Amino acid sequence: MTRPLAVAALVLGLCGAASAQPLTGTLKAIKETGAIRLGHRDSSVPFSFVGPDKRPAGYSVELCERVAQVIRRDLGLADLRLVWVPVTVETRIAAVVSGAIDLECGSTTNTLSRQREVDFSTMIFVDGSGLLVAAGTGISGVDQLTGKRVAVIPGTTTEPALRPALGKLSVAAAIVPAKDHAEGLAALEAGRADAYASDRAILMGLYASARDRDKLALTDVLMSVAPYGLMLRRGDPDFRLAVNRALAAIYRTDEIWEIYRRWFAALGRPGNLLSAMYLLYALPE
Repeated sequence: MTRPLAVAALVLGLCGAASAQPLTGTLKAIKETGAIRLGHRDSSVPFSFVGPDKRPAGYSVELCERVAQVIRRDLGLADLRLVWVPVTVETRIAAVVSGAIDLECGSTTNTLSRQREVDFSTMIFVDGSGLLVAAGTGISGVDQLTGKRVAVIPGTTTEPALRPALGKLSVAAAIVPAKDHAEGLAALEAGRADAYASDRAILMGLYASARDRDKLALTDVLMSVAPYGLMLRRGDPDFRLAVNRALAAIYRTDEIWEIYRRWFAALGRPGNLLSAMYLLYALPE
């Protein structure tokens, strides 16, 4: 055998050995059961919510569906059953850690503290926390919250962003805990809160779904930056790679712009930060 042919044979042999590596972890379970368990939220509009047909819907939900399609193809499965499991702010991390879900399709910010318990995909969105307020209150910034009631979900990244923002300006505001986004909007509409603090894209979705938009106003406040990712279990690099490979394939095509427009038409064109995120994570094979 000539030297070039010998090298080619060696390369092919190594590639064959790599492709023949046995499946482990989540990918093995998906292959054996023909199902993938996906966590979704019920009111995290427009990322993850229950639609009028009582089925999970939203930007993150659609990305998870596309990821599942790629995994099904790569595993050689004729069909892959998507098992949707509802999760909340309080239960989402525990659901990933316990194995109740394989992938969380919501609006979860990737933080260093959360990485002690779970892993994350590459970024799927970049957002920042802001304020949705009751119209007529005159609130346009954090400095105008003195004596006001601000609703926020405990345990989210917005809460630790809100408190320092208030403290920095010596603003004394009453914090009103909300169970979820729907409860935060309800508190605002019912007059139990003067403002609701959350990620701006979430607030825009709530504003769009409000019963009476004329009674609400979205401020230009930006208290923090929130990089969203899909949560998955730690210690499963093969599954994380499969998820990231699927996301990168979406980001490399116009498909991502179609998905974006479907759920964020009200936001107009994506900003420079989000556009750069799609470009940076359109990783080559």
